[in-house]
Amino acid sequence: MTDMMIAAPLAAALAAKGYDSLTPVQQAVIAPDLAGRDALVSAQTGSGKTVAFGLAMAGEVLGGADRLLFAETPLSLIIAPTRELAQQVARELGWLYADAGAQIATCVGGMDYRNERRALERGAHIVVGTPGRLRDHIERGSLDLSALKVAVLDEADEMLDLGFAEDLEFILSNAPEERRTLMFSATVPKEIEALAGTFQRDAVRLQTQGEAKQHGDIEYRALNVTARDKEHAIFNVLRFYEARTAIVFCKTRANVNHLLARMGNRGFQVVALSGELSQSERMHALQALRDGRARVCIATDVAARGIDLPGLELVVHADLPSNPETLLHRSGRTGRAGKKGTSVLIVPPAEFRKAGRILQGAKVTAEWAKPPSADEVQERDDARLMEHQALAEAPGDEAALAQALLERYGAEQVSAAFIRLWREGRSAPEVLHDALPPPAASAPRPRGEFGESVWFTISVGHEGRAEARWLLPKICDAVGITKQEIGAIRVQQDRSFVQIAKAVAGRFAETAELEPGLTMTRMAGEPDLARPERPRPAPRADRADRAPRPERAERADRPARTYTPKPSRFVEDDAAPAAAESAAKPWAKRDEGDAPRKPYARRDDGDAPRKPYAKRAEGDAKPWASRDGAERKPYAKREDAPRKPYEKRDSDAYSAKPRASDAAPKRSWNDADAGDAPRKPYAKRSDGPAKPYVKRDEADADRKPRWKAGDKPAPKAAASRARAEKGPESKPFRSSGFKSHGAGKAGDDKPGRATGFKSHATARPAKPKAAPMDARDTSKRFVPPKKK
Repeated sequence: MTDMMIAAPLAAALAAKGYDSLTPVQQAVIAPDLAGRDALVSAQTGSGKTVAFGLAMAGEVLGGADRLLFAETPLSLIIAPTRELAQQVARELGWLYADAGAQIATCVGGMDYRNERRALERGAHIVVGTPGRLRDHIERGSLDLSALKVAVLDEADEMLDLGFAEDLEFILSNAPEERRTLMFSATVPKEIEALAGTFQRDAVRLQTQGEAKQHGDIEYRALNVTARDKEHAIFNVLRFYEARTAIVFCKTRANVNHLLARMGNRGFQVVALSGELSQSERMHALQALRDGRARVCIATDVAARGIDLPGLELVVHADLPSNPETLLHRSGRTGRAGKKGTSVLIVPPAEFRKAGRILQGAKVTAEWAKPPSADEVQERDDARLMEHQALAEAPGDEAALAQALLERYGAEQVSAAFIRLWREGRSAPEVLHDALPPPAASAPRPRGEFGESVWFTISVGHEGRAEARWLLPKICDAVGITKQEIGAIRVQQDRSFVQIAKAVAGRFAETAELEPGLTMTRMAGEPDLARPERPRPAPRADRADRAPRPERAERADRPARTYTPKPSRFVEDDAAPAAAESAAKPWAKRDEGDAPRKPYARRDDGDAPRKPYAKRAEGDAKPWASRDGAERKPYAKREDAPRKPYEKRDSDAYSAKPRASDAAPKRSWNDADAGDAPRKPYAKRSDGPAKPYVKRDEADADRKPRWKAGDKPAPKAAASRARAEKGPESKPFRSSGFKSHGAGKAGDDKPGRATGFKSHATARPAKPKAAPMDARDTSKRFVPPKKK
């Protein structure tokens, strides 16, 4: 190991960890020509990328010193796509920078935000987190990137797939432009190159030698299974390899939960790892795998991205990955740090071609085989029993008990009991159906040519709502064949016929049951698929004695009918004979009997010219006659009768025009005995002086003059003097406005107020006050009752 290129604290940490040499990617990032430059590094999973970028950023973090001082703001930022990967990176950098005294803070979702904020406030040299939580800290002001010197993006391609591009842009835009940016990924698609061009300056592209030959320490196996044996094949694979730790990948969370329940019922020590679990549950699951309490982990692609499980020897793809990059990331969980691993793909017949494309895109070669059968699993299990380490050890304290068991039960019975106890804690192997190997690539056959085949009949047809697309998967799943070995499917009224290739027809019994009530039977030859002719209906019994009806051509006594189209009233037909119009039956009213109607003549007919239009003179106007024969008075224009000229009425001499309703004059509202008194004509006030205002009930009283501003004395003082002169009985009522405006009491100098609400009562007589009680008068005094 080249200690001259590695800082002293980091070299000591590597030596303590047992590193004798560096991996290719670790040696590439500490090269002298890469110091201080941006880099885009691609290396296979398990090649030590975490330690690689830990060594690469040492120059910016340590600054040439062996011991770090307090830092108010972070010097280095590592961004990871998942919580587990971020915590794993923090653990790796923890032991690597332990001797340098570096403070490492994590910012991941699902953890307590307050604890993370306090860790940042205490001062952290290195911050590791996920994009979403890092953005939250920046927006809330708890994370300051103003002094950041280096930023590292781990598994950058996965962060783009998860939709973190916007968060990455926000985070890096808050960091200084002169920072150093390192990007690490197992694969470098075009999206990563575009992102590198956005955030990096003159980046160096590093491609390690191990990327050319992907995963040399991993053995790839593709198992072709029938669709119904997909889960059973997974169980047999786990039992066959008996790995210390295995991981099973599924596409969705629903598949993870389903497989977790199935494997738990069969006695597997299994945990789940999916996005719907809380952070504490995911941490407990990973800890159970590290402690050995669980041996199988069922996970989705995102949850298991980048995690490193010790002793992981087997990776099972329960659902095929979506692309070659996902296959490499999944399989990269095993075969790490020079150890061997196995990656098994479960391939049903419908996904043969997809599996081939994925393997070809990932540039790996897989061995196609059948899944382990029940006998093979049992044989491998017995071999492990015979080679168990406990059988090779010499007897210890248990020797006396062992001798007692032999004397009491015998060696054969004790051995049989030991085998039963060994098998009791393990899931029984599953019996699988035989599956065909994947078909070799061949030229497409001409349409309609199928080759040698055997026909079968199925006991359902149109009456049972059978369809070809419904029968096809049932036939394939019956014995594990593909649709390439099935030819024509013909559905008849009460049964169906199917054509099977002769090479696989032997897999079917003479009579096979596809499902309860649906059977498939081999035929001796080919079915007659010609449509039967419909039988002609038998002649009716009541018409048997009748002579056959002659054909229309043989009936010469009936003249041939000719159709003459009716001439259109809008389109002129010159070829139509004029006699056709004259021969038309004249129209007659229903109620006029045989009265002939004048034949219709076309307006545009040349033989009957239209009468030209002539304007009638005024004197020639024919008077209108009503229906009953009485003549109507001729219409006379208004201009013949002179209209009375308009005369402007004199408004000063206006008087009400007598009306018909004035014959009986209306009664006044306050005069019940008005009788036949004539109505007083209206006269404008301007004709004479306005009548002074007079109070209704005080005709002789003078009207109080209106007080103006500036007059003396004040209104309240004048009103008080007026009340004092006239006495309390002359108090006027005040206008109402509130519920509490009651009337003044008798003898009170406060004036009463006008009513308007329930409580606005008029003046009430004051209640006489009770005379003071005489102390000597005990007639009305309260005397408490005596106690009995």
